[in-house]
Amino acid sequence: MMSSVALAASASFVPFNSRAKHLARLFPGFSRRCGETKISLSASSQQKGFRFAVASSASGTNGNVAEIPEAETAPQLYSWLDKKRPRVCILGGGFGGLYTALRLESLEWPDDKKPQVLLVDQSERFVFKPMLYELLSGEVDAWEIAPRFSDLLANTSVLFFQDKAKLLYPSDHLEVNGPTQSSCGGSVLLESGLLVEYDWLVLALGAEAKLDIVPGAIEFALPFSTLEDARKVDHKLRTLERRNFRKESAIRVAVVGCGYSGVELAATVSERLQDRGTVQAINVETTICPNAPPGNREAAIKVLSSRKVELLLGYVVRCIRRDVDLEASEKPTKSIGVAQHDSEKYILELQPAQRGLQSQTVEADIVLWTVGNKSLLPKLEPRDRPYDLPLNARGQAETDETLRVNGHPRIFAVGDSCALRESSGRLLPSTAQVAFQQADFAGWNLWAAINDRPLLPFRFQNLGEMITLGRNDAAISPSFIEGLTLEGPIGHTARKLAYLIRLPTDEHRLKVGISWLTKSAIDSVASIQSTLTKVLSDS
Repeated sequence: MMSSVALAASASFVPFNSRAKHLARLFPGFSRRCGETKISLSASSQQKGFRFAVASSASGTNGNVAEIPEAETAPQLYSWLDKKRPRVCILGGGFGGLYTALRLESLEWPDDKKPQVLLVDQSERFVFKPMLYELLSGEVDAWEIAPRFSDLLANTSVLFFQDKAKLLYPSDHLEVNGPTQSSCGGSVLLESGLLVEYDWLVLALGAEAKLDIVPGAIEFALPFSTLEDARKVDHKLRTLERRNFRKESAIRVAVVGCGYSGVELAATVSERLQDRGTVQAINVETTICPNAPPGNREAAIKVLSSRKVELLLGYVVRCIRRDVDLEASEKPTKSIGVAQHDSEKYILELQPAQRGLQSQTVEADIVLWTVGNKSLLPKLEPRDRPYDLPLNARGQAETDETLRVNGHPRIFAVGDSCALRESSGRLLPSTAQVAFQQADFAGWNLWAAINDRPLLPFRFQNLGEMITLGRNDAAISPSFIEGLTLEGPIGHTARKLAYLIRLPTDEHRLKVGISWLTKSAIDSVASIQSTLTKVLSDS
């Protein structure tokens, strides 16, 4: 991956009030200047085309849905409600983006400086990714960990568009001067054709699985990082469970990668399948979770061993291919969303990464992929004189310690979109914990920048690490007590409570807390009844 990506903005941009001339060359028919907002998004002018949800208005009313055309020869300029107050556009609604928006909403603002916040995400739902594994185990419902943005933001002034960034036109690298409330930081062209001008931009677009590093992975492997991914994996497992019902052959699952995600998947799937399936976990390292605290790693090894998960350590996957020796009766059927076949089997060719190992092959009914990821920052086409957004090899934006993108004082980057190093020089990990904390600092630093106050340098504080190992099993190693690891049911309960506290809003926390408490009570009653039945039958 190239170390930088060319933005579709000419370096010859001059004061932003002449932006229309440049945009008119790119988009015939476009002639509006910065700050002139002419489009109407009222429900009365709905058309067929791209659909986005407005979570709330400045008056705090409930969300509504508007329509904008899908294809236009010229971009339509988004109309901000207030032409004087600062405009903040946040691209990406994951932990970094959503929590930055909520942080901005929670701060105290002077009346004339409270920013208008627009949150843009291609999905209609926020996904609490650390708990996707519980969807496979059936421990949580989708609404609990994937609420709609329109529900989460209904009582705020934050607006939400379901859309995707296509092109960036930053102007802050030109050192445009002027009052904070009126100077333009640039604009974002969305795939719907809507052009959003902003004073401040937050890049929080997250990352996606990088499947193109191994031949066959794109065609035959399933990633596990989004709600759609979790649903596809669950669908595939259900299909295999139905197909193998009353059969002696076991379902074979291959998990590529033994970091946290791979280990959590292996533990969850092996518990779900029990004696009906086998799980093989493949890792290039000679151990699992090499960067995890020793307590978490030891607890994971113990659980995987008890569930007979086979660990193939010190191997890399050379390629994945379809098994050509299928029985004639097994005709492939089309699966949802991906080029998968419910009755297909796959061969993984493994190459040793350590001396003393021999090449081998693994047969699988389903291949789960958890290694490698790439940033979702938009790939932008260069124009006359492209201006670079500094990226690292992973496609993350290089920032200073205040989370501002280098060379762009009006653009912040958080989460998987941010490449920030600790004082030791180590790149901060792409974890939910880092994104949580960066969102808090990004919100504060936006407040400081808008109010002409000094910005704070981001300092990551590791609070500990958690790993789920099944429906009633987890491990937690808090950083404030060295050597302590909470395992089993205690660790499981502590992990759920920690994540309950981290859910986005008070209202959603209350709903989920009641739901979890109700499920726990039902499970307890069922367990007591089962125990009593067993005692009575034995007596």
